[in-house]
This record gives sequence, C-alpha cells and structure tokens, in this order.
Amino acid sequence: MKIVGLISDTHIPTRAKAIPGKALDTFKNSSFIIHAGDLIQLSVLNGLEKIAPVIAVCGNMDRHDVKEKLPSIDSVRVYDWKIGVTHDVGVLWGTSKMKRIAKQNSFDVLIFGHTHRPTIKRENRAFFVNPGSPTNPMPPFLVKPTIALLKITKEKIEPEIIQI
Repeated sequence: MKIVGLISDTHIPTRAKAIPGKALDTFKNSSFIIHAGDLIQLSVLNGLEKIAPVIAVCGNMDRHDVKEKLPSIDSVRVYDWKIGVTHDVGVLWGTSKMKRIAKQNSFDVLIFGHTHRPTIKRENRAFFVNPGSPTNPMPPFLVKPTIALLKITKEKIEPEIIQI
C-alpha cells in the first residue's frame, strides 16, 4: 500500500506561521505529498520535502515566484492509477469543469483546493478530493482545519479527510 498526503491552501505566512505539527506528523508515512496550491511562498515546500517528495501546483493567491516555478496542473502515477492536481476546478459554479479536467487527462483522482472545504466525491470511477486547509480558516469558510490521505493499492483507492 502507498500513502499519499494531501494538503492545500496553507496560506503561509498570511494565515499561519507554519504548517501545523499534527499535519506533518500525519504525513510521516507518506510515499509523497501533494499540495494543491495557495502556498503563498515556496518555503512551504521545504518542510514538506523533509517528510516525503512533494508534487505541488500554484494557486490564485500565490506570489509571483511561486507561479513561475509551479505548474497550474500536474499528475503522478501510483500503480496504474493516475492522480491529478490543480488548484481551482470551478466547483463554486458546479462540477462540470472538474469532471472535464478529469476526463481530458484520464485522472482516476483529481485533487483540488481553493474552497478550503474538505470534500470527497466519487463520479463514475473518478474521485474528486479537496483536503481543505490545515491553517486557521477565516470567514466565510468557517470549517475546521483539515488535510487528507489517499491509501492506494493496485486494486483500490481510499481517500480520507483528517481533521487536525
């Protein structure tokens, strides 16, 4: 089994000074970590990379240097599963863009952020997962800090939201 840590919308240093220790501890057995954007600054990746390799995309609030270094969409294969990541899939306007991105890229899982609301949806055979935000969410979000894990075997994928 492979474990993939999922995180998004860390907003460091604007919402917190660092990623909460509980989030980092939860990722300690991860094969790699996926960050779905809104890091704000690249140094956020340094702490995560001490735990496991990181795949990250830029978000709408990221500084210019982050947007220059990170792509807006990326993917990785685990066993025969294709996992994609992007920041804003347009879920505030419905799920059609999210489904289109997954279909066009043959993603079995699409990780996204932006809303700060943890979400796990399954549509046909594809999972759509938003890990939420691990840093102190501000109004209008009013949700508890969360991250997520993907537990992946050759046969199945099990997403899990974790409140921290």
